Amino acid sequence: MSVFKFKQFDVDQTGCAMKINTDGVLLGALADANVPKSILDIGAGTGVIAMMLAQRYTNALIDAVEIDETASKTAECNFKSSKFAERLHMHPQSFEDYFEMNPDVKYHLIVSNPPFFLNSLLSPGPKKSLARHTDESFFERLLNACANHLADGGTAQFILPVGTAEIVTSYSAKFGLCLYKRINIRSFSHDEPHRELIILGKEQKKLIVEDFVIYESLKIYSAAYQNALKDFFTIF
Repeated sequence: MSVFKFKQFDVDQTGCAMKINTDGVLLGALADANVPKSILDIGAGTGVIAMMLAQRYTNALIDAVEIDETASKTAECNFKSSKFAERLHMHPQSFEDYFEMNPDVKYHLIVSNPPFFLNSLLSPGPKKSLARHTDESFFERLLNACANHLADGGTAQFILPVGTAEIVTSYSAKFGLCLYKRINIRSFSHDEPHRELIILGKEQKKLIVEDFVIYESLKIYSAAYQNALKDFFTIF
């Protein structure tokens, strides 16, 4: 059994195509919301992002949707075994089906670490392909769903490769969404960004751009990374 131990919860990854990775934990740690009462995690995988947000926002009710049957069952078990169990709810279906069944639901925060390899070769194995590959229409559907289901003042937040983030941002205005914040994520300070965390909302706001560096030097995490993950990772 593949179990990743955090300070306040454990994550069983058994049978999940996409294991815990830097993208997911950074979204869980850096997602920025003003005391959200309701959160939705789209494409929850193991459930790690939802549980990190449950730890950070102690009064929030959190829904998670996951289309892969094995991953959704694993995440549900992770939820039930955590101390946040009463506030975490897994929905084993696509986000389109979930919203069709819950047309009036609104969220203060919607997060996703979605499939992001646009128009590229498929990964080996059907499960990983499902988890990591998509086309541009997926993001249009995702943005439309977020725009329709954000509460007043709510935000949608995604972590994506730089090129995909630019495409998603270019689509956002079509659905009445505005880019509030972009965090450029780099491995080292001298590297080009390889990921962006983007925050979208319905109001017009001045764009905030920040940089986030993961490593100070080879195998040495930066102070920013340690500060972001110190409440979660046992190594800090």
